[in-house]
Amino acid sequence: MIRSICEFLDYFDAVNRRAMRDIGALPPEADGWAPAAGEGENAWDINTLVGHMAGSRLYFANAYAGRGWISPPPPDVSSRDLWVPALERSAAELREFLQDTPDEWLTRKVPMIDTDRSLSGWRILMMMVEHDVHHRSQIDTYAGMNGWDVPQIFGRRAEQIAALQPEQRAKHGLA
Repeated sequence: MIRSICEFLDYFDAVNRRAMRDIGALPPEADGWAPAAGEGENAWDINTLVGHMAGSRLYFANAYAGRGWISPPPPDVSSRDLWVPALERSAAELREFLQDTPDEWLTRKVPMIDTDRSLSGWRILMMMVEHDVHHRSQIDTYAGMNGWDVPQIFGRRAEQIAALQPEQRAKHGLA
């Protein structure tokens, strides 16, 4: 459970580092790549997805701060060299925007944009993180489909963990 805005920002920083790592690893041919079929978000090119990730962070922050579900203009991500700087800037803006908010805001209720429901502030912030991870995963999927390298989330592949299973089972009496 996140109990302070500082804890949340530390957590978000790690999520953002992974986004910058994955997006920064994309090859030049990823610039402007879009799926062959689809509609709406399912047809967005990678540039648009990166801009959406960067811009949406302050959409959720505005809601968290009680300023409404207001989307800022998306950043310029018209070329691959602008992707990581846009994510860096949006993370810095998010940190600056949130760092001095009271920890009590994590538990206060925030009205939703499209229903009569309200959610706790911490849930709004976690929605932002899940949104970020969702689109990072979408981009990673596109990378895999194209044969581009996809960095491992924690630096280990499933095959490496599988090779360690016999030792772990023996160690814990499950052999």
